[in-house]
Amino acid sequence: MAKKLVIKVTAGADAPERCSQAFTVAAVAVASGVDVSLWLTGESAWFALPGKAAEFDLPHAAPLPELLDSVLTGGRVTLCTQCAARRDITEKDVIEGVRIAGAQVFVSEAVEDGTQALVY
Repeated sequence: MAKKLVIKVTAGADAPERCSQAFTVAAVAVASGVDVSLWLTGESAWFALPGKAAEFDLPHAAPLPELLDSVLTGGRVTLCTQCAARRDITEKDVIEGVRIAGAQVFVSEAVEDGTQALVY
């Protein structure tokens, strides 16, 4: 089993099941002691903003704010630079603990030894 997990979530409210799966896997991995890096890209970029995760609703799924808090507490959450720029999101706008970084950082994390990368 990989000791590190990099998860890129590309979906938000536009594809709620895929979005929820990514956040659930990230939170379960954190709870299991895995080093997790969750990347918010595409429509999931909105969840880097305060209160946006609370607007997400998917029946029979764990609440997105709880999953996000779990990952923020035990792992890392990164908002894609280009995705942020396209939505006029800046570092002053995001939840405390969310960083903004680009593809170079994603690639460097994803290719580290012992790392498994997943894209949702």
